[in-house]
Amino acid sequence: MERGLLWLPLLFFFCWLTWSGWNEYQKLEAYRQWAEQFEQAKYDIYAIIGINEKQITWGKPSRLIPTDLPSFSLADVANIRLLVNDNPVDLNALPNKGLPVLEFSLLTDSSPIKIPFTEIPLAAKWTVYLNKIRQS
Repeated sequence: MERGLLWLPLLFFFCWLTWSGWNEYQKLEAYRQWAEQFEQAKYDIYAIIGINEKQITWGKPSRLIPTDLPSFSLADVANIRLLVNDNPVDLNALPNKGLPVLEFSLLTDSSPIKIPFTEIPLAAKWTVYLNKIRQS
């Protein structure tokens, strides 16, 4: 009986781990189906982004196929910056740690749109990519 009580927390841990893996798999499958409609798309635990021509659609990943997500046109963007810990960074000298965010300053709205990323190098690549598309 004592051994059973000692193993009970481990059983709960493995059940939770199994549920977490299934939950993340459902999010990835929903994203895969959603991303088929875009030329370029990105998934991570903080945000999903899809781009078609110059239209960006973004939101939070979920287990259901995302619908009615906010979108905006790159033609309406005045500036795209990479922020790490809410400070602008030079794309040629990236920091090693911090929370990266893409900031889109719109021409018509005073409040910028911020899309979080998990990796700084990936956020820098997307900043360069989106600036190229915006300028073309």
